[in-house]
Amino acid sequence: MTDAPRLVVNADDFGLSTGVNRGILEAHAAGVVSSVSVLVNAPGWTDAVRRLRDLGPSPGLGVGLHFNLTMGRPVSWGGSLCDARTGQFHSLGALLARACAGRLDPGDIAVECAAQLARLKSAGFVVTHVDSHRHVHILPGVWGPVAETARNAGVPVLRVPLEPWSVNAVNWRASLKKAALRLAWGVSSRAAAPLDRPDRFVGISLQGSRSFLARLLMVLDRLPPGTTELMVHPGYADTDLAAWDGYTAPRARELAALTRPEVRERFRGGRFRLIHFGAL
Repeated sequence: MTDAPRLVVNADDFGLSTGVNRGILEAHAAGVVSSVSVLVNAPGWTDAVRRLRDLGPSPGLGVGLHFNLTMGRPVSWGGSLCDARTGQFHSLGALLARACAGRLDPGDIAVECAAQLARLKSAGFVVTHVDSHRHVHILPGVWGPVAETARNAGVPVLRVPLEPWSVNAVNWRASLKKAALRLAWGVSSRAAAPLDRPDRFVGISLQGSRSFLARLLMVLDRLPPGTTELMVHPGYADTDLAAWDGYTAPRARELAALTRPEVRERFRGGRFRLIHFGAL
C-alpha cells in the first residue's frame, strides 16, 4: 500500500453558498472528497466556518484557500484589483486584460492574498494549500506575489493547474483552456519558484461534462504512480450560487457521480491512497 498511487480529491468553492457547502461535505462524508478550498469573501463563508467547526478536527480533510480576485469585494483595500466606481473586483475578462497589460499592482495582490489567508487562519484552520477561483493565480503578474505570500505564511502547497493533454483529449473546450493555462504558466513560472505540488493535476476536462461519471471512473482506474490532485465542484444549486457563479446545475451532477456506489467502491478498493495536501 505504501507504493500505491496517492490521490487528493479537492473540492473547490467551499464557502460559495450553503448549497455548495452542504454538497461538498456530503461527498467528504461518502469518503471521496479529502480536501476543500475555501472562499473567504463569498456568501457561504459564515456557513462554511460553522460546518467545518461542527465537523471538528478531521485528519481526513485538508483546508486551503480558494483565492478570489473576480467575485464580490476584496478583504483588503483592493487598489488595482477593483473597479473604483463600485469597489468590487474587476470581472474575469477585465482582470485578464489588466494582467496581460501589466496593470495589476503586485503589492495589491500580495496584500489581498495575505488578508484572505489571515481570515481563514483566524477562523481556526490550518491552511494546507492555496489555489484560486478560475485559476487566476497563474496569471502573469499574479503568480509571483501569491507564491511569495503563501511561502511567507508557511503554506506548503500551491496549485499548478496543468492537466495532461492526454486526459479527455477529444474535449476541445477543455483543450483550449489547458492551452491558455499553459501559456500563462510559461510566463508566470519565471517570476517565482513554485511551492510543493502533486505530480499531476486533473479536473479541467471533467468539469461540466454530462459524462462526468464515466470520465471520473477512467481517471480513478488509470492513476499513475505518485500523487494526483483531482479537482471537483460538487454542490447543490441555490439562490446565492446562481447570483455569484454560472456553474450551477452541473454541481449536483458531480455530487451524484462522486457518491455513486461504483465510485465509492474504487475508494475502498485499496488500489490508491486518499490523502490531503498536508500529507505531501
